[in-house]
Amino acid sequence: MTYQVKLQDFEGPLDLLLHLIRKNELDIYNVPVAEIASKYLDYVSVLESLNLDGVGDFLVMAATLAYHKSKMLLPSPAEVEDDDEDEFESLEALRLRLIEYQRYKEVGQALGERELLNRDVFKVQLPTDGEGFEEEPPILKASLFDLLDAFQKVIEQAPKETLHEVMPERIRLVDRIVEVLDLVTAKRSLPFEDLFDGLPSREGIIVTFLSILELVRLRLIRAYQFEAFGAVQVRVLSDENDQREKLKETLKSREP
Repeated sequence: MTYQVKLQDFEGPLDLLLHLIRKNELDIYNVPVAEIASKYLDYVSVLESLNLDGVGDFLVMAATLAYHKSKMLLPSPAEVEDDDEDEFESLEALRLRLIEYQRYKEVGQALGERELLNRDVFKVQLPTDGEGFEEEPPILKASLFDLLDAFQKVIEQAPKETLHEVMPERIRLVDRIVEVLDLVTAKRSLPFEDLFDGLPSREGIIVTFLSILELVRLRLIRAYQFEAFGAVQVRVLSDENDQREKLKETLKSREP
């Protein structure tokens, strides 16, 4: 059974640029292309290794950034004729498009933050013993690239696989999706890294990450942070029976 996580349902190439600009505290009106291109290519290499559907658009943006980075290392345009000028978006056009996209993104985010109980806003549990309590800090939705940051940390901490390892049993993504949903449902909320505890292989880590992406896409779980670029937490979004039915319907629709 073939099962692909659709990247189009998450953020696109411009979202990754905005993520890198914010994370590295850069000026969107004067983006250092050489620096941002290298970081962008690092993310794209991870997306490629996960074999996600929809990486092609990221590759186009990566090629555009790499092109402009290489131009900066060459003599000025007056000295060298550029045969590739028509194939790539100009740097100024890209900057203007990025600024305009950020404006639309901010408006959309403001509209999306309107209170929707049990989707984006959660009830505060009052203490039963009459004692005071601290108000829960506001939560921020974790983007695909926040999840990739957390995933890279998990991969870096994973034990190195040995060459003499016996061929492992293949892990089916659909089975792992159900297992991850069970874990989050049982805990209601837990740190992102806890979903990878006890996984002995790199394959298990990758399949688990793809499972998390799919469950987030299906709105069965939510990934969030208490501060920008902070530790990622995972929370269940609906009751168990609803989750099971949604999951079964989705898995059936993916069967050949």
